[in-house]
Amino acid sequence: MVSFAIPDPPDYGGIIDVYYKIKCLAEAGVEIYLHCSQYDNRQPSSVLESWCKKVWYYPRKTGLQGLSLSSPYITYSRRDDQLLSNLQQVEAPIFFDGLSTAFYANHPSLSSRVKLLRPQNVEQDYYALLAKRTPDLLKKLYYTIEARLLAKQEAQLSMMNAFFTVAQHDYHFFNEKYPQAYHQYLPSFQPYNEVSSSLGSGSYCLYHGNLSVAENEEAALYLIQEVFPKEAFPLMIAGKNPSKKLQEAAHSLSNCSLIANPDKATMEQLIADAHIHVLPTFQDTGLKLKLLHALFHGRHLVVNSSMLTGTGLASICHIADTTLAFQNTIQALIDKPFDDATRAERKVVLSQNYNNQVNAHLILDYLKQLKH
Repeated sequence: MVSFAIPDPPDYGGIIDVYYKIKCLAEAGVEIYLHCSQYDNRQPSSVLESWCKKVWYYPRKTGLQGLSLSSPYITYSRRDDQLLSNLQQVEAPIFFDGLSTAFYANHPSLSSRVKLLRPQNVEQDYYALLAKRTPDLLKKLYYTIEARLLAKQEAQLSMMNAFFTVAQHDYHFFNEKYPQAYHQYLPSFQPYNEVSSSLGSGSYCLYHGNLSVAENEEAALYLIQEVFPKEAFPLMIAGKNPSKKLQEAAHSLSNCSLIANPDKATMEQLIADAHIHVLPTFQDTGLKLKLLHALFHGRHLVVNSSMLTGTGLASICHIADTTLAFQNTIQALIDKPFDDATRAERKVVLSQNYNNQVNAHLILDYLKQLKH
């Protein structure tokens, strides 16, 4: 397995999927050789080393040394001669966890190997959306170039034997592009096993996420500036590293509280105690882990359609696609306790696709049939 980062701690988005996928495969008896790009002060992990046969760490080549005219930065910055050498040494299928890990997928020395790709998004679409939404001209240029290079890389994946896609619409995209390969819709692995949503009512709405991510900041600002000025019910915004702009916006709204960098226990309590989770997004790419977190542990959810794209979870969320719809739906739910029937329905729907053990066996079933 080639991971785009060291997946411990599992504290954001796609890395949560990697961490719990490794855990479940190891528990199922799979012998894993794990290769990790190392950056952002993430350190070698004794937990990963206890699950895996061996773990290697490769410093990511950030900055100028990660730039290329022909390869995306997210991929080229993760190249490493030692990684290629180590991949050559172990004769086993190679699981590339994200397009960013697949720099060596086409290398001649690996041509005889079975290769599996876990796309977290259709990356060129994700970066094109980032380019469209950022006001920063330099970032807009970077995202635009990266989207073009990712489209070029994505068009050259015929060496992949199997695609295990996170979202349903991504499954259809890759299945159409590479019909000769094996394709499996495989929702994100995640830390939640039981729906533990509290019955009854809470006293506030909650938006949570990594607030340093542009799309999350945009969603939080939308709630503060558009939805909640006309909404008397309190709004809490919680998450990592909010910008000064977001802090000032939250402070300017009398019914809004911003909780910066809450520890895990605090965040879990905020999620459990909220009456309504308000989770808009303006990028319908990948799967938003905050959605699963709220469904497993929170009460009512009000989301827009983009948050649900490719998830199969529309039946257990309240959908609002305009500012007025958000306001009206919140008003309708304020005096509605979260009841046992709603929780029971949520358990049924989540168990159908978001069961880690079942999903691990979808990978195992593919690997086993290679032997026959």
